[in-house]
Amino acid sequence: MCLANSRIQISRNRKVFPWLCYCLIKSGAMEIFHKAKAVCLRSHHEKYLFVEEDKESVSQDRNGSSWNAKWGVEFIEGGNYVRLKSCYDRNLTASNEAFLLGMTGKKVLQTTPRKLDSSVKWEPIRGGFQVKLKTRYGNFLHTNGGVPPWRNSITHDIPHKTATQDWILWDVDVVEIHINSPVHPVHGRSL
Repeated sequence: MCLANSRIQISRNRKVFPWLCYCLIKSGAMEIFHKAKAVCLRSHHEKYLFVEEDKESVSQDRNGSSWNAKWGVEFIEGGNYVRLKSCYDRNLTASNEAFLLGMTGKKVLQTTPRKLDSSVKWEPIRGGFQVKLKTRYGNFLHTNGGVPPWRNSITHDIPHKTATQDWILWDVDVVEIHINSPVHPVHGRSL
């Protein structure tokens, strides 16, 4: 059993709970989420997955202490999937809408769908000390950089270039944990 009584330094000199390090190394990436009530996701660019105030868009921002960088974690029954909820109580959603015409990346939004389907399911996959968040259809939560409109944008895609392979890796900073309570998958509406 992984327990946290103190903190240690790992992963780019960030402080994290030791049980998270142990669990991430010894088992799958889903373990890092098991005690998490809320997380911040930090990208390869040292920016956080950030909720825009329009209550629809997501982007990257350096302000990891903002409520807009905090994501609630919900577990989905019947698999190693999580749903991530924004501070506006909306789900991180992999849309089918192209980010830019002619490009492969699809938009990632925050939505409140009537029916919770596979577009709001994310499968954590271990990538060393980091995780990749995979959609049910094989794309990954992907950061972008460069000039606008790419700068600070978030899409879901499969990286095709060696130079962008790290752009799907995320550091998971657990900011709130469940204390002495078993993990209960979300029941109810079908997925």
